[in-house]
Amino acid sequence: MTKTSDAELDVFVKSALGKKARNPVLLDVRHLTSLADAFLICHGTSNRQVSAIAEHIQRDLKKQGIKALSVDGLKEGHWVLMDYGHVVVHVFFESTRSFYNLEGLWSDARRIQTESLKQVVDYPDDDMDVDESIFIE
Repeated sequence: MTKTSDAELDVFVKSALGKKARNPVLLDVRHLTSLADAFLICHGTSNRQVSAIAEHIQRDLKKQGIKALSVDGLKEGHWVLMDYGHVVVHVFFESTRSFYNLEGLWSDARRIQTESLKQVVDYPDDDMDVDESIFIE
C-alpha cells in the first residue's frame, strides 16, 4: 500500500460527515493488513440514513476524482462496504456496528485524528453498548 497522508484521508471523513455520519473512527491498518492503509468506520441511525451517507460519500468523492472500486450493501442499509483501494469505508446501521465491533477487532490499529475528526463532537448513542450481549432465539 502507498503512504497516505492524514490530509488525503480527511476528504473521506468530510464526505461522511456531510450526511451526519455518527461516531466516525479512522484506523491506520497499514502495518496490520495488506488490504488497505486505513479503515473509516461510522454509522447512521436508520437504514435509510446509512444508504444516504454511503451515496453521499460516493457522489462527493467522485466529484473530486476519487472513484470506488466496489460498493456492497447499499440497498439493504445495514452495512455498506466501500472499497477505495487504500481506504475502506464501513457505514453501519448502529446496532450492526455494535454487533460486529470492528474497532475492537482492529484494536491494534492506531486511531488517526484528521482536522475534521478533531472538530467532531460525538454524543454517546443511547442504543450503542458494545458490551451488550446479543441473544438469538
